[in-house]
Amino acid sequence: MSRSDPGTAPAGGIRFTLDGRSVSAAPGESLWDVARREGTEIPHLCHRPQQPGYRPDGNCRACLVEVEGERVLAASCIRAPREGMVVHTATERAGRARRMVFELLLADQPGAEGRDASAGFARWTQRLGLEISRFPPEPARPMADLSHPAMAVQLDACIQCGLCERACREVQHNDVIGLARRGMAVTVSFDLLDPMGASSCVACGECVQACPTGALLPKSVLDEAGHRAAPPAREVASVCPYCGVGCQVGFRVRDGAIEEVAGRDGPSNQGRLCVKGRFGFDYLRHPDRLTRPLVRIAPKDPADCLDPRRARAKFREAGWEEAMALAAEGLARIRDGHGPDALAGFGSAKGSNEEAYLFQKLVRTGFGTNNVDHCTRLCHAASVAALLEGIGSGAVTAPFMAAAEAEVILVIGARPTENHPVAATFLKEAAARGATLVTLDPRGSALDRFATEVVRFAPGRDVPMLNAMLHTVITEGLYDRQYVAAHTEDFEALRDHVAALTPEAMAPLCGVPAEQLRRVARRFARARTAMIFWGMGISQSTHGTDNTRCLIALALLCGQVGRPGTGLHPLRGQNNVQGASDAGLIPMMFPDYHRTTDDAARGHLERLWGATLDPKPGLTVVEIMHAMARGEIRGMYVMGENPAMSDPDVAHARAALARLDHLVVQDLFLTETAALADVVLPASAWPEKDGTVTNTNRQVQMGRAAVPMPEGVRQDLDLITEMANRLGLRWDYRHPRDVFPEMAAAMPSLASITWERLEREGSVTYPCPAPDAAGQAIVFGDRFPTASGRGRFVPAGLRDPDEMPDERYPFVLTTGRQLEHWHTGTMTRRAGALDALEPEPTASLAPVDLRRLGLAPGQRLRLETRRGAIELAAREDPALPQGLVFVPFAYREAAANLLTNPQLDPYGKIPEFKYCAVRVEPVRETWRGAARAGLPEAGPEDRMRGAGGSPPAPWPDREAGP
Repeated sequence: MSRSDPGTAPAGGIRFTLDGRSVSAAPGESLWDVARREGTEIPHLCHRPQQPGYRPDGNCRACLVEVEGERVLAASCIRAPREGMVVHTATERAGRARRMVFELLLADQPGAEGRDASAGFARWTQRLGLEISRFPPEPARPMADLSHPAMAVQLDACIQCGLCERACREVQHNDVIGLARRGMAVTVSFDLLDPMGASSCVACGECVQACPTGALLPKSVLDEAGHRAAPPAREVASVCPYCGVGCQVGFRVRDGAIEEVAGRDGPSNQGRLCVKGRFGFDYLRHPDRLTRPLVRIAPKDPADCLDPRRARAKFREAGWEEAMALAAEGLARIRDGHGPDALAGFGSAKGSNEEAYLFQKLVRTGFGTNNVDHCTRLCHAASVAALLEGIGSGAVTAPFMAAAEAEVILVIGARPTENHPVAATFLKEAAARGATLVTLDPRGSALDRFATEVVRFAPGRDVPMLNAMLHTVITEGLYDRQYVAAHTEDFEALRDHVAALTPEAMAPLCGVPAEQLRRVARRFARARTAMIFWGMGISQSTHGTDNTRCLIALALLCGQVGRPGTGLHPLRGQNNVQGASDAGLIPMMFPDYHRTTDDAARGHLERLWGATLDPKPGLTVVEIMHAMARGEIRGMYVMGENPAMSDPDVAHARAALARLDHLVVQDLFLTETAALADVVLPASAWPEKDGTVTNTNRQVQMGRAAVPMPEGVRQDLDLITEMANRLGLRWDYRHPRDVFPEMAAAMPSLASITWERLEREGSVTYPCPAPDAAGQAIVFGDRFPTASGRGRFVPAGLRDPDEMPDERYPFVLTTGRQLEHWHTGTMTRRAGALDALEPEPTASLAPVDLRRLGLAPGQRLRLETRRGAIELAAREDPALPQGLVFVPFAYREAAANLLTNPQLDPYGKIPEFKYCAVRVEPVRETWRGAARAGLPEAGPEDRMRGAGGSPPAPWPDREAGP
């Protein structure tokens, strides 16, 4: 076969002869691997050597080679070399056999018009000069299965190579796809021979990416005849804009639009994607997309948030000059007339690092205040507060890929299979190879299937459970005395605090048997290596900081930080929440987490920026809302955030936003927040811009523009820069590359990372010791970045959740994300396949609760808390404990945060999203108008503050978007 540039042969190893040359094989290499490294291409179909995780299978026989002394040709992908072996890859016999394999497979392929010309099978048949087969096809052709919203199954092109099965079972660990039946009747099967759309498929699309023939294809590439249209013109390397995993993607573009998305071999995804990253990008061309600025022409009403048609009627389109002038003049008038602290800004964790940096700089130097925040206040602020306090850094100490070397893995208050699906594959892999996986959560999850130990604790009772585990580790002498003595401080305070908090005493509070508490604590403490992962189930609580303090204490006690296979990892929510926080998009800290009261840090920025900075910490997201309601904050600039959906008790938030004298919103769509704006500025979407982002692993990655913006839209960075200049600053940033050097000068964490290096390498982990060195994935092996260099134990006190169930509100409500939808649904509910997979809001309850309430799945129910009420469909979830209700928060028509409790954690200033008291009842017709308007049935004292008016108009048609 053909030759390409040879690779580097390993020193030593097994010596053998390949096509007349003496070569050496490293341990674990196959004949095919050595040939590839030596520059010889051998056909292959049943494995994917370019992507980690795909083992060779040897079933397609496309890679046959001849070995001297053997009568039977060898499948090179599974044949191990042996000393002195003589192998020929290009003999007539081997070539004839391989050609025969392809010709036999070609017989049952669709005609040329229906064949996927971009698939691996078609490329190899072309190279072998095969266009048609001499052999007759099978008489029966499988019918196409188009039951799935995102993927087409056309098994007339299937060659039973098994790649889709391995993609599903061994790479993504979902176990949906198998090969059913026997002999000539063998077929790809989804669950029990279900249509794909009726199966338990989670739509990660790994099978589509693996398929070498086009038997599995994204529907987005099909033409009217059901075939793949012409191949995309180009593929642009970028990063997924959804969760904090930071998957590297290839945007495949044709005619200026993203036609499909491929997973690239990035450090955090190794080619894998989830349903959102693969199928969630048609929102870019949705009819709702804003393409011209809007200026308000009618009074604000919080009810505008409920009805996009009503909201749109209160604006007129304007030119950019008029809109920018009005936006900046309104902000300047408030700043100059009422003082800097009458203004605030909400930045975005869905933009780039450069945009986040400039936005916080604008608020601090153009507004003159530190009243700037973003979604981390609603996600992981409690985690950051505890991490800074305990170990001196708010970032993870190790990437989630380090789970490969962990003996024990604790996952608490997180559902990575839904919220971080690609990260979950690394945890599943670890469990499959023998790691002890422990899941701790009030709710069950798909990860439980892989767990050694499943701990179901009572909602809101994390602290007593964790304190009981700390008690066990200390009193049984299981802690690492040497590590504690050398690397920590305040151990005695923790020891004394947990002395009475025995598992037996805590079991009635947390609902976990004492013996299980002891068993889990012992597993963790006795492990050679152990990691802790947590999510917003830990942080989104009035005791979220205390929850995290306990997790930090557990890791420090056992010396499980700073070594391979150990670490603390809060799984970040949005794609750039780590980077936005690093860049200073938080009110009490400048870039790189220097407090605003730090004279040295403030002085450095004043010299860098040429401005005087306020040492007084700013207000957080929820504090800003309260200040608006009191009339203290009168103007605001919001970029890419949607507090009218994401804040707790959003009725109060909407009323506060409506009270502002001047609100400027920069976004892709007329969001619920934009519905209350005075000026709305169309924003650029992530696939339309260049810039860097930082994922949950501290990997700074390069994103690249793949498609043009809609006509009339401008780059977010341009708008921030122009706003700054209109407010009296003198900025001249033309491109994110102009911002990066200044950002690095303000952030020591970016030392040794340059724009040019990121363009070249795509990803660099911080901290990075030198310009030519790899970043440090695992940190704090020697010392912590605290004043003493030691980790600090901080005891966590016991207290009840802020709002307990009672006779009127007997259930507990918790909220969160779904696999298919993201945050407030602004993007994903305008992505056709994602909205088809989860088209309407639901409230999940345990089967026993549904029966007791006389509810059937799908029946409408009403949820009411002390703040409001919503109406939505019931869903049965056997993984939920009795008395707990789960509601996703992505749905405008049943906004979960109308119900949630706005009380704050005293340290992280994060609201209580995971626990409040709620009443659940079947819908009565007399409630419908009030529930749809977000109003409770009860009297005036319980009415939702600031809302009212008539019910919204019917939801727009699907093609018009939500």
